[in-house]
Amino acid sequence: MIYDGLVLLILFSFSDYPLEKFTLFISALNPVDLGRIFIMLKMDVSALMGYTGALYKDFFGSGTGLLFTTGIMTLWIVIPLWLAVKKFKKKDL
Repeated sequence: MIYDGLVLLILFSFSDYPLEKFTLFISALNPVDLGRIFIMLKMDVSALMGYTGALYKDFFGSGTGLLFTTGIMTLWIVIPLWLAVKKFKKKDL
C-alpha cells in the first residue's frame, strides 16, 4: 500500500507533465503491479482503467511488452534466487 500510495502521490503531484514512460518504469519496479497489469490485460479489463489502461494496453499488449514483462519477471525470480544461493553457500548449515 505504501508503494502504491507513493506512486499515486508522484503521479498527482506531477500531473502537468507527461509521465507515460515514467509510469511504465515504475510499474516494472513492483512485480505485483506488473503481474496484476498483465492479468488485467489478458482478461480485457483494461478498458475499465481509462487512460492508464490504454497506455498499458498499448505497451504491455504488444510483443515488445510481453518480452519486457517476461524479462522483468524473470529478473525478479533469478536475482533473489542467486543472492540466496550465494548467501547460503557462505553459511555452514
